[in-house]
Amino acid sequence: MLTEAQKETIKATIPVLEEHGATVTTHFYNTLFEDHPELLHVFNHVHQKTGMQPRALAYSLYQAAVHIDRLEAISPFVERVAHKHRSIGVRAEHYPLVGEYLLRAMQEKLNLEKDHPVIEAWGAAYGVIADIFIETEKKMYEDAGWDGFEELEVVEKRLESSEITSFYVKRANGKPLPPFEPGQYISIMAQIPGEQYTHIRQYSLSDQPDTGYYRISVKRESGPDGIVSSWLHDSVRVGSTLPASAPAGDFTVKSSPAPAVFIAGGVGITPLLSMMKQQKKAEPERPMTLIHAVRDGRTAGLTAETKDWATAPHKRFLVIEHPAHSEDGDAQGRLTADTLRRFMPEQPADVYLCGPEAFMQTAAGLLSQTGVPDDRIHYEFFGPGTALEPAMAEEY
Repeated sequence: MLTEAQKETIKATIPVLEEHGATVTTHFYNTLFEDHPELLHVFNHVHQKTGMQPRALAYSLYQAAVHIDRLEAISPFVERVAHKHRSIGVRAEHYPLVGEYLLRAMQEKLNLEKDHPVIEAWGAAYGVIADIFIETEKKMYEDAGWDGFEELEVVEKRLESSEITSFYVKRANGKPLPPFEPGQYISIMAQIPGEQYTHIRQYSLSDQPDTGYYRISVKRESGPDGIVSSWLHDSVRVGSTLPASAPAGDFTVKSSPAPAVFIAGGVGITPLLSMMKQQKKAEPERPMTLIHAVRDGRTAGLTAETKDWATAPHKRFLVIEHPAHSEDGDAQGRLTADTLRRFMPEQPADVYLCGPEAFMQTAAGLLSQTGVPDDRIHYEFFGPGTALEPAMAEEY
């Protein structure tokens, strides 16, 4: 248990975390991986190099400090991160090691002694927060369809666009696949020839449940971040097996009498399409709208399926940044507040948002401009982010 004095000490570090949080967490990851390189089999290397993972951890520390009096307030955050932890294989035995290196990073970067009240308070806080994660993840491991990573066999590979390929997979052992919630993802462990460490990536399940297979639809990325997607596109064939963890994630559609609006940026359509299909089956009379923003028609994947989905009362609008590259499209240019006003339903709606982080930040800002309250905006990150800070821009 945290004492009141320790809670006050934690709260006093909030300005320090705002200014130096990312410095502390970057140092934490550097020293952790230097001493324990085996953990690089678990963590995303690219997110370390770009600083995305350290920034996400710094944000987590900041949120813990802000809500230290009522840690139950961060339960949605805990749930989201715990899903990711379970999907990549984080276990209870990892937490003491992480705590040791995190406190050491605080000492070294904030120039504090080991017995300083700040270090003692954060040590106590980390113990409490770690226990919350361990208990949450224990339940998730118990409820998962299988433990750890299991071989899934590719039974079909389909080109969806110039950038996106779908992989249909079934259990290599022949057992039925467990159900999943539309919007969830699976983690693929890529063992790429020539790479020292394995790479784990999350891919949304892009078709509805109860098909007898899982489907992931993968965009080929460029540069270092594309090492796994390029390997999938170029080297994985029908008959190949992929180690994968059971479906995870809390980005799921909620039953409601209100209209549902799905806003996708590029390949962000993947979890939304699963939601859209299942909602059409479960609540066929619910008004639903898809707004899909893409660079051009050549790169937009799964368009035939979104067109087939769009029958009354379900509407589909394609926003194309470069309309010269496509004969399709309901709006041209980047997504704007005016575009949203044009396509959004008049009555209050629940909005589901997915795509690159910059797209979602801008879209969240545009939704605020059009009067959509924050509690009606639901979103999923492709990466380690945990919360959106809406960018109040005129367009994306």
